[in-house]
Order: sequence, then C-alpha cells, then structure tokens
Amino acid sequence: MKIKGLFIITMLLLTVLPQMAGAQVERRYIRQGNRQFAKAYADTARVDSVLLRDAEASYRKALEEDPNNWDASFNLANALASQGRMEEAARQYQALGSKTDVEKEKRAAAYHNLGNCLLQSENLQGAVEAYKNALRNNPNDLETKYNLAWAQDKMKQQQNENQQNQDQNKQDQQQDQNQQQNQDQQQDQQQNQDQQKKDQQNQQSQENQQQQPQQSQQQQDENDQQMSKEDAMRILEALENDEKDVQDKVQKQKAQPQRRRTQKDW
Repeated sequence: MKIKGLFIITMLLLTVLPQMAGAQVERRYIRQGNRQFAKAYADTARVDSVLLRDAEASYRKALEEDPNNWDASFNLANALASQGRMEEAARQYQALGSKTDVEKEKRAAAYHNLGNCLLQSENLQGAVEAYKNALRNNPNDLETKYNLAWAQDKMKQQQNENQQNQDQNKQDQQQDQNQQQNQDQQQDQQQNQDQQKKDQQNQQSQENQQQQPQQSQQQQDENDQQMSKEDAMRILEALENDEKDVQDKVQKQKAQPQRRRTQKDW
C-alpha cells in the first residue's frame, strides 16, 4: 500500500519576519530530511537505509525546534514506516490523526497511512477502522476507498478461513472422541472377554478339584471290587483243588485190592 505524502513541502512566506527565524530552522531540517528521503529511493533496485536514518534524524531535529510541527511529525512517521518500524510509525500516525487543530485532509492522510501500517502488521480490523476514519475526514479519497475495500475483503477471507479451521478442529475433535470411545469399548470388550475366560478357567479348576476325590473313591471302589473277585476266584480254585484231591484219594482206594481176613481154626 502506498504511503501518502512522503514529501510535505512547507511553503515559506515571501516576507520573512524577525520572529520567524526559528520557523526557518525547522523548515530547513524538514527540507533536508525530504531530500535525504528522496535520495534513499533514487535507486529503484534498492532502498538506501542509511539515507532513511539520516532523514529520520533531520525530522527529529525539526521537532526539537518545534515539537508541535505537524509536517515534521508526519514525515518522521513516514521515515519510520519506510524502515519497517511499523509499531512506532503507527503510534505517530494515530497521534497525528487525533489532532483536531489541523485540516481534515491532513488528518485523513495520517489515518490512511495508519491503516497501511496496521495492514502490513496483519491487524485487519484496526486497518479497516483507520481507513474509515480517513474517509470521515476526506470522503472523496479514492485510494482510501480502495484500500478499505481490499482490507475488508481480506478480513472476510480471514474470517472464513478461521471458521473453516474451527469447523475442522471440531470435526477432528469429534473424530478423536469417537476413536477414543471405540478404543474404550474395544478395551472394555477385551477386558470382559478376559474376565469371562478367567472365570471359566476358575470354574473348570473348581470342578476338576471336586471330581478328583469322586474319581479316586470310584477307583478305590473298583479296585476293592476287583480284589474281591480275585479273592473269590482263588478261594473257588482252592476248593476245586481240594475236591479234586479228595476224589483222587477215593479213586486210589477203590483201585487197591482188599485183603480178605482168614479165620483160624483153633
């Protein structure tokens, strides 16, 4: 954005009065500063920062002679803005625009340049308000109208971007929340499954512990029953063997010849 009024040439009176000797000194400093400022921009390829600082120094000397000199203050603000010292320049323009004892055109120029400083500092709302103040003092300034429209359009774009960012942030937060809920649900399900599995294992272990004595008793009963059968078989076998021995003895006795007793004849 173009800075208005980089060179304010103070018109000298043709008739120089003795009491205006001080005024001539400050105007000489202002003219000197204007020449230095112009030379700083003489080379279109680069800006001479040394000459800009020299111009700043000249304007400050003029203000030492007359602290209320509006032209010296305005050109000093321009020199500061040209050096990129936007915050200092903005304070200077704000003070100049607030003066009520100067022409409206000058106040409008101060507010216009204030808007430019704030615009470069990304303070869009402040820039819009500064341009509006400039137009209140000079409603027909087309350059200020253009800058105001441009700042308002950029501010609208920024608001839309901010709204989109807010919506995107809300969407991201909702997605994160849903994802966290899904993770919590999965974790709860896994914990429930683990707990169920653990309960089943505990139940199975308890059942096994309960069944083991029963199985042992049943096995003992089966063993006792099996041993009783074996004893019975042995006893039966022994009886059969005894009976066989008796029969064998009987058969042997039958087979032997019997002696016949002879009677003596006494």
